[in-house]
Amino acid sequence: MNRIPKASYTPEFRAEAVKLAHEVGSSEAARRLSISIKTLGNWQRSDKAGDLAKIGSTQRPKTEAESELSRVKRELAEVKMERDQLKKFAAYFARQSR
Repeated sequence: MNRIPKASYTPEFRAEAVKLAHEVGSSEAARRLSISIKTLGNWQRSDKAGDLAKIGSTQRPKTEAESELSRVKRELAEVKMERDQLKKFAAYFARQSR
């Protein structure tokens, strides 16, 4: 199975995610935002150390074409995963109907 390509997050998103995690808890915030609990934990540790704004500063900004390509790749990976699940469901229900 293919993995979903790595996402890049804005500094504003990271700050809001940490704020939400303080309000409702880390696992609930990660679930609501559809991000990994480990990623959110890393952001929280960086926030405590005062280094949250430095995360991602070493990455060069993406061009419009690069961001569009990464969005399309991410969408394609999601569609492939959904397709594979539907194939499994169809095979399961075909066996049940016999």
